[in-house]
Amino acid sequence: MQGQQQQQAYDRGITIFSPDGRLYQVEYAREAVKRGTASIGVRARDGVALLVDKRIRSPLMEQSSVEKLHKADDHVGVASAGHVADARRLIDFARRDAQVNRLRYEEPIGVEALTKDVTDHIQQFTQIGGARPFGVALLIGGLENGEPRLYETDPSGTPYEWKAIAIGSERSDIQAYLEDHYDEDQTIDEAVALALRALASVHDEGLTPKRIAAATVDAESEQYIQLTDDEVEEYLVDADVLADEE
Repeated sequence: MQGQQQQQAYDRGITIFSPDGRLYQVEYAREAVKRGTASIGVRARDGVALLVDKRIRSPLMEQSSVEKLHKADDHVGVASAGHVADARRLIDFARRDAQVNRLRYEEPIGVEALTKDVTDHIQQFTQIGGARPFGVALLIGGLENGEPRLYETDPSGTPYEWKAIAIGSERSDIQAYLEDHYDEDQTIDEAVALALRALASVHDEGLTPKRIAAATVDAESEQYIQLTDDEVEEYLVDADVLADEE
């Protein structure tokens, strides 16, 4: 009982470390990320693929209103898992940062620099009284000097670079699939297919185009391109993970 009371005392202050060096509110923010639907990023030799599970809760909901994929700049895309409102706040920050860089230096911002600016902003909310951490994780993928880069942001404000990564619900199972099947020499089309198969590995019923959103940033065009439903369906068929029609 005394231990629970002690933990509750540290729960109330975001800026206070517990005796064992933990920030409970940051850990709770990570739990919020786990409650979000999955997002997957895969780096290929010629670009980066981002894929998200939108999970439409009702047939009356407009599909386009579920926003988990975003364009941060012409050459950078972002996928989120966790609180959508928190993600939108960080996306706005990233877009402003990218535009300021273009105006100031007349060149596109580097993916690494953008990620670290975003995570610096996230980190500030782990040490300011009267605020709370962002309950969202982001996947930031794009081209930097012609090379594909893929980063994950954590609610603590820590950036990680990955070859392939899953965030959100079922992360461990999806990540295990990616680790078993990732190929560094794959093309961007193969990266999209891998992400779809990885997500389908935790959904026995298969996937539908309305449930999935996907985007690519390829080295040839260096442009963020979100796939249409028809294009997603073609990938689902090729990957043999399209759900059977009822």
